[in-house]
Amino acid sequence: MIYLLLVSLVWAFSFGLIKDNLAGLDSNFVSFCRMAVSLIVFLPLIKLKKINFKLGMKLALIGAVQFGMMYITYIAAFKSLKAYEVALFTIFTPLYVVLIEDTLQKKFHPVYILTAAIAVLGTWVIKGQALLSPQILSGFLLVQISNICFAFGQVYYRRVMAKESGVKDMEVFGILYLGAAILTAISTLVFVPLESISLTVKQIWTLLYLGAIASGVSFFLWNLGARKVNAGALAIFNDFKIPLAVLVSLVVFGEKTNISNLLVGGGIIGISLIVNEWVTKRRNNAV
Repeated sequence: MIYLLLVSLVWAFSFGLIKDNLAGLDSNFVSFCRMAVSLIVFLPLIKLKKINFKLGMKLALIGAVQFGMMYITYIAAFKSLKAYEVALFTIFTPLYVVLIEDTLQKKFHPVYILTAAIAVLGTWVIKGQALLSPQILSGFLLVQISNICFAFGQVYYRRVMAKESGVKDMEVFGILYLGAAILTAISTLVFVPLESISLTVKQIWTLLYLGAIASGVSFFLWNLGARKVNAGALAIFNDFKIPLAVLVSLVVFGEKTNISNLLVGGGIIGISLIVNEWVTKRRNNAV
């Protein structure tokens, strides 16, 4: 659990850093830089002798979705949203974790649709009619795609690695970053005119920090921690970073919002998570 706590603290500052320091850079290029640095960090740790072709392909797929596609859509959302809004909209991730887990187990529980609806209501209270503006709505939808990718990776990684008792996480995690780096490299080559990219020293240091620490080390610790806790604890920590990130964005990075709406809407969203956790516990106890 300590791994999840440490990562939540690191990620709380990442939202503001991306919004402040990397504004104007293409999300595909930023995603590739982060994943390339993460791959360099973990490349020496890969034990190819312990990774057969099937396992390698599964891990690369997980990395491409959980890190590659997640980052492309997540970073693109900063073009239309404030940092605290991006952080706030990631609150739906635990719901997606449960829904994806249920889908893989071929189960369906309608109550989770209700919890999702409550969370949407809370988001509406915070943003009001602005949520339907093309700018806010497009950013919101990009974050939801990002949330689904991140949720899928967590769930599928746990399932894949549960069957690999003789393999340590550190020995294979670089393959996830390899899959993510390949996907983001392709998207960068296809969609980004490379001659238009110009980086400041501040942006280079930010990319190195985000790639090595906020992505590389932190994602490893997150997925490692996800294997050591139950689904309920994992859901809680998925959203623990949100109040921290909102607080950092407002206090440290100086963003503005309607505090009363934020508190009321955040409370409603919190209720949805409590209901989600209560239902999950009842299901687990009934098994």
